[in-house]
Amino acid sequence: MGPRGQGGVGGARLLIRPAPRRGPGQRPGGGRDDRLARPPRGGRPAIDPAREAAYEAVAAVHRDDAYANLVLPGLLRENGVSGRDAAFATELTYGTLRQTGTLDAIVAAAADRAMDRIDPPVRDALRIGAYQLLHMRVGAHAAVATTVDLVRSLVPGAAGFANAVLRRVGESDRAAWLQRLAPADPVARAALVHAHPAWIVNAFADALGSLDEAELALDADNLPPPVHLCARPGLIDPADLAASLHGAAVGRYSPYAVVLSGGGDPSSIPAIREGRAHVQDEGSQLVAAVLADADLDGPDERWLDLCAGPGGKAGLLGALAATRDAHVTAAEVAHHRAALVAKATQGLPVFTINADGRDVGKDPDLPEASFDRVLVDAPCTGLGALRRRPEARWRRQPSDLPPLTRLQRELLQSAFRAVRPGGVVAYVTCSPHQAETEVSVTEAARRSSIEVDLVDARPYLPASLPETGTGPTVQLWPHRHGTDAMFVALLRRTA
Repeated sequence: MGPRGQGGVGGARLLIRPAPRRGPGQRPGGGRDDRLARPPRGGRPAIDPAREAAYEAVAAVHRDDAYANLVLPGLLRENGVSGRDAAFATELTYGTLRQTGTLDAIVAAAADRAMDRIDPPVRDALRIGAYQLLHMRVGAHAAVATTVDLVRSLVPGAAGFANAVLRRVGESDRAAWLQRLAPADPVARAALVHAHPAWIVNAFADALGSLDEAELALDADNLPPPVHLCARPGLIDPADLAASLHGAAVGRYSPYAVVLSGGGDPSSIPAIREGRAHVQDEGSQLVAAVLADADLDGPDERWLDLCAGPGGKAGLLGALAATRDAHVTAAEVAHHRAALVAKATQGLPVFTINADGRDVGKDPDLPEASFDRVLVDAPCTGLGALRRRPEARWRRQPSDLPPLTRLQRELLQSAFRAVRPGGVVAYVTCSPHQAETEVSVTEAARRSSIEVDLVDARPYLPASLPETGTGPTVQLWPHRHGTDAMFVALLRRTA
């Protein structure tokens, strides 16, 4: 029998109820024509629309805590930027945001002034100017002149200052600047060279066992990631999906993955519009499949995604459940994210509830000892997806860890209550920080009154997947596997 109110195992449904708010939420959200293209407005200098869109996106991130992937598409439309110019603006925006810490060190040295003593609009303009000089195939004159005109349109009195600073930046290439500014301390040096805060450098080194390999992971964060699609099992074959898309190929490891080449808008792909596929990193597909493929004795009908927003893993699990006469309950504490889950899983045997995943045993749709498979895709720092979220590395702080790890352990203990004896729980994070991975799993199991055993996750991953470690948990990495840095632990309730 399906969950209360499901009315059978048909399309995805959303049961909306007010959810309690207790502590942190489960899911907090080349060469080109360098002519100035925009005509003067009201005495302002002409501004290249692509550079203006990039500046406005970077400024929105720093001024309004916006997210580049959300604001940039609208800015490109508003500025009439498309094609190669849109690609230029995208690289300029994302590159500037990724490299902010290193750009700031270089600009501050060139200005002989701390960055916090430079007006914010000028500061962001100098960042995008410096990025063009140090990272892009843009002539020095064009990079300086267009940025100075941008500054003149924003803060007229600062145009001369911007011109002087950028000319100093352009006197040396990036390698020379890094050699000049790099500190002796190896972690601080890696932080500057690879444009990550030092605490993240340390976290990667701890997880990988060496600073040398951590630097490879940091480098991978600075490369634009490919777009991965998930071909939903039972609805479309990955090879058929890849064949229908120019330049696409099936993924290396996930049996559901398709990798897109080049840019474009995935939402325009018919299979995505029709709900037969969705955008999802190959690593996220692999860790969800660990749960679905784990050996199980007894019934295998009731699955639970305990913190399901925005719905990617629920979509894959729902498609798999449909092929096995099973159904998925997808819980999400944030109302708007629960709505996203319901939309993402429409037509699948997924019952979406707006509920707190910690309410197992209190919520009638989350009864204890009732689910055969439970996924805890825990809220985390997101350090494993920094290549996709360029601003995140500078926003996250070590102080974010205590409330997140507390929530992770509470959710995992709730999952232990939800799963039946003999059932399995997969704990997943998009972070390699050991406090959010091994430590959270160990502490949740230690503090739980329910007995669970760690199960080796490696047999449920493709045999071709390299460097999966000694088990029983598995940590994926961009530089090793070409995926986000996903972590998975598999646990079985013993009593």
